[in-house]
Amino acid sequence: MFGRLLRNRTNRAQRTSPLAAVTVPPRAGVLSGRVLDPVSEPVREAEFAVSDAMGRKVVSGGTDPFGSFVTTVPAGEYRLAVSAEGYAPYHGSATVTENGHASLGDVTLQVAPPPQLPEPGDWEIEPTHSSIAFTARHIGLARIHGRFNSFAGALRLADRIEESAMHVVIDASSIDTNVKMRDDHLRSADFLDVDRFPTLEFYGDRFTHKGGSRWAVTGALSLHGVTRTVTLDAEYLGLGNGMEGETRAACRATTELHRDDFTVSWQTMLARGIAVVGSSVRIDLDVQIVPKG
Repeated sequence: MFGRLLRNRTNRAQRTSPLAAVTVPPRAGVLSGRVLDPVSEPVREAEFAVSDAMGRKVVSGGTDPFGSFVTTVPAGEYRLAVSAEGYAPYHGSATVTENGHASLGDVTLQVAPPPQLPEPGDWEIEPTHSSIAFTARHIGLARIHGRFNSFAGALRLADRIEESAMHVVIDASSIDTNVKMRDDHLRSADFLDVDRFPTLEFYGDRFTHKGGSRWAVTGALSLHGVTRTVTLDAEYLGLGNGMEGETRAACRATTELHRDDFTVSWQTMLARGIAVVGSSVRIDLDVQIVPKG
């Protein structure tokens, strides 16, 4: 009697299991897990990547608000990598059987030590190993990628990084999208008007630590004769040494600019009402700095 009752309870649990709603393709199985921090709180939006025995990525994604992930993969042997901002990466393995469920259970991420900050003092951007790139939407479909080939920058790092300052100057005429006709148009009065406004300049004077290796750098951007407050979403990558033993620090940063904010408002529309050039531009910076002098 008790055995029958236990089997009935087990059957009901299986029928109501959330995994019962997962559609499993032929010759595939389910892989799942939950990502927690050291105090057993879920880590939402942690990134996971599943690779096969040859190291080829099979599937990737992010955890839900409860720190969980569920995915289907072909039956086989897999390696799993889990990463999240501010935590040391996790690496594990799993065997997924056909129509089976491989659960990693609770994966606990350990807090990663923050990267060592640069020494206080005067630093400068090393342009050979740095880039200032941009991306704009074209006719509502494709993206156009470009960069500025000539720029210079200096940073004065304070004892408290939050009190630091930076100044970057970009040669507007060095814009490069690898198409001469387009670049000439971008240099014209319709866009950057480089004859009147030969440079873009950014003065950053507010460094805000957002946790882990994330920082926000806020300052004034002067473009096309207009100055606006802009915030860079930055990730500090740490310290290293160059080929000659010199100390280097690296970071990457992004921001989004709206052309109308800087009166770069040239526009023409296609017959179906779609703008030829998008209204916003994404800026991506990859920067290495070295001690000045």
